[in-house]
Amino acid sequence: MRLTAIIGAFGLLLCGVSAADETPATMRVDYFHTGNHETELFSLDQVVIEPTRWTGNMHQPIDQTLRGKYMFEIVAPDTGDIEWSRSFSSIFGEWETTGEAREMNRTLHESLRFPQPEKEFELVLKKRDPGNDFVEIWRLPVDPNDYMVHRESAMYENQVVAIQERGDPARKVDLLLLGDGYTAEEHEQFIAKAHELTEILFATSPFKERRDDFNVWALAPAAAESGISRPSTNTYRDSPVGTTYDSFRSERYVLTFDNKSMRRIASSTPYDFIEILTNTETYGGGGIYGLFSTAAANGEWAPYLFVHEFGHHFAGLADEYYTSSVAYESPAELIEPYEPNVTALLDPENLKWKHLVAPITPLPTPWPKAAYEEHSIAVQERRARMRAENVPEAEMNELFRFTKDHVDNLFSTSEYRNSVGAFEGANYEAEGYYRSEQNCLMFTRYEQFCLVCRSAINKVIDEYTLAPE
Repeated sequence: MRLTAIIGAFGLLLCGVSAADETPATMRVDYFHTGNHETELFSLDQVVIEPTRWTGNMHQPIDQTLRGKYMFEIVAPDTGDIEWSRSFSSIFGEWETTGEAREMNRTLHESLRFPQPEKEFELVLKKRDPGNDFVEIWRLPVDPNDYMVHRESAMYENQVVAIQERGDPARKVDLLLLGDGYTAEEHEQFIAKAHELTEILFATSPFKERRDDFNVWALAPAAAESGISRPSTNTYRDSPVGTTYDSFRSERYVLTFDNKSMRRIASSTPYDFIEILTNTETYGGGGIYGLFSTAAANGEWAPYLFVHEFGHHFAGLADEYYTSSVAYESPAELIEPYEPNVTALLDPENLKWKHLVAPITPLPTPWPKAAYEEHSIAVQERRARMRAENVPEAEMNELFRFTKDHVDNLFSTSEYRNSVGAFEGANYEAEGYYRSEQNCLMFTRYEQFCLVCRSAINKVIDEYTLAPE
């Protein structure tokens, strides 16, 4: 595969000038992922050439971070050489850990995007085994010059708004803010919210220090009705991106299961990452590494949700909280997580962030765990009752503010409140998993990432922006 320079101006990406023709096209393989908690099957839907040329970093063809549950490789069949690889996670990868996956099969639509190879190749999909090693689960031969490869048009090109441009997409992280549930009359409201949340992101370290490494685009196809679906309250919307509350029957989990529509809309823009802003006030969001993140844009906690969920999607950060209800089942066996910010502490001498731990800090590290759990569990029970009663969102916000103040006060006198260590309680489990600091944006509604999360985010930014020395 020829590694060529990427054209920097967005306008050139869509026109037929000779300079842009030297840049690899963006290829997308759409497929169906079918199965249950123990069986998986894959089938091809469509191979697509997107209208925007490739905007990723061609100087970093091999994934060095490997933060996801899955990985794909583009392999030259004659030599076996890996020409491109990326790790990612998926909705199916989450769903298979739910109780529902033990009772039924489901089919979900997924996509893989990469710079178009010049000749025939093999797409190899791998998944982590019980020991977290990647093993092959699907292999697909692809001819990029086959006339059946669909050439997609840029249907929404004229609706793309540049929120922030800092240079050549090939050497920048391209973030697409994708609005869902905004009518044509609400478009300016969406653009204002996109600007507002962009400023929130870049006020948060390490994004603050790396702002010039990002381009930010915004796009919100007009919805027929304002808002998105929330089935638990009998609210249903045919919004363009198809986002919905109550994913996996979790009232606050917002996802879209309409991958094809999302990709069809997003392909009019250069993008590496997508955050979907929903035109809703009710607290909710979601984030899946390498797929997308979501945030309810109109609520009081939108700034926190926007950054927290982007942490999942962008850097593969694990949730560090463990008292909130989730749909996932507990693992049968504790193994060291592949996410960078949590550990099973199976080998304290080789703790993955040991270089940040002071010699005098004990492992595990004491913190007011019992007092935190007593308060938090009581709050979660109250929250569940309030949602069942469908109370006004202002009352829920009051509960969240009360909880945040209580936790801040509780943590303020803890001996190791400013230390890096191993604090038990993380990854949805009260015991057996540990986070690196007492508090972090991935644990509570805190305003800052811990040092370990910051380092993990910086590594991803580097992978999308730096050339090898």
